[in-house]
Amino acid sequence: MPSAFTPHNTNPLTQYPQAWERAGQVKLLVLDVDGVLTNGQVWIGADGKESLKAFDIQDGLGIKLLEQCGISTAIITGRNSKMVLARCEELGIKHVHMGVENKATALAEVIKSLGLTTADCAVMGDDWPDLSMMKNAGLRICPAQGHDAVKEFAHLVTTRSGGNSAVREACDLILKAQNRYEELLNKARS
Repeated sequence: MPSAFTPHNTNPLTQYPQAWERAGQVKLLVLDVDGVLTNGQVWIGADGKESLKAFDIQDGLGIKLLEQCGISTAIITGRNSKMVLARCEELGIKHVHMGVENKATALAEVIKSLGLTTADCAVMGDDWPDLSMMKNAGLRICPAQGHDAVKEFAHLVTTRSGGNSAVREACDLILKAQNRYEELLNKARS
């Protein structure tokens, strides 16, 4: 298997043979929030409202690196959260859909607004509500702790869990498959 710091000419993902080729076609990464960008825990305060969310800083950089390369990102989540809005604003994520019951419909809206197709899209989800938007995605990704039904449906299951750099792992795969990873790493080293 090639080193992580050299360009890959063949698929290094023997366990997930479809993931490498599919990652090379991605123009949009769509993420669920709870269980993907967070560890899935919901902290409820004394007022009965969500009081805290923790986001992984490496996930944030991965999202920014994709955006630098012209790969759009979007959030589609079933919950409403001011903390998610603040994090999306900080990261520059322009396509944010919260409180969504039908995630497939929200995904279709994002894809249409960007002039893309489902084949151009990677979707990362961890549980049953994400299956409808993952169904037609060009690349389906599930974090390590995701539900078994989603893992079985995914083209790739990350080695890391949601909220613990699973999104960064997906971003790095996309960047490597599109031969952009080395260029960005060399910039960071200089």
